Amino acid sequence: MFTGIILAVGKIAAIQPQGGDFQLKIETGKLSIEEANLGDSIAVNGVCLTVVELGKNYFYADVSNETMSRTILKSSSVGTAVNLELALTPTTRLGGHIVSGHVDGLGVVISKNQDGRSFKYTFEIQGDLAKYIAEKGSICINGVSLTVNEVNGTQFCVNIVPHTLQETTLGELEVGTKVNFEVDLLARYMERLMKGEAAAQAPHGVTKELLQNSGFFK
Repeated sequence: MFTGIILAVGKIAAIQPQGGDFQLKIETGKLSIEEANLGDSIAVNGVCLTVVELGKNYFYADVSNETMSRTILKSSSVGTAVNLELALTPTTRLGGHIVSGHVDGLGVVISKNQDGRSFKYTFEIQGDLAKYIAEKGSICINGVSLTVNEVNGTQFCVNIVPHTLQETTLGELEVGTKVNFEVDLLARYMERLMKGEAAAQAPHGVTKELLQNSGFFK
């Protein structure tokens, strides 16, 4: 588990085919991994990867074809900058929100406008995941915990402050750039719990009937 508070920006140093899938070498920049161990989890642009080899300032991680196909790792190349976060511990400050490192889908930047000293970004995502995004709720973009300002159908806006722009890769985002995103865990589990025992048979998504049966309106 992670918090979405980025500790450093690293870069992809190698992408190696390995037995039908891939292995990545990630240089960790200013992130100290002296206390990391084999088998630990490290979030790379919001993707939870398992350490299989460690060096002083790098680590290797195996990446399945599934992960490659469903995240922006598939379009990454040697030299691509990545946001890095070590897994949280019982003493970690929860400055962001609970993030699993399991990417739900890809979004795309459709606008970028300066707003005071910050930038306002508008993203568009696939329709079946838009229902999980709420105004003033949390969302994770490329591993960064952000607050949703506005939601309009399959589009939502966030403001990114100067510190975040400087200390993560989000400052490099331009219109048309694809991003990894993970919705708030609570939204996903709430839908499942509302379905109760009928979860296995119920159609996917929140329906009028589901909300009515759950007491939200008569």
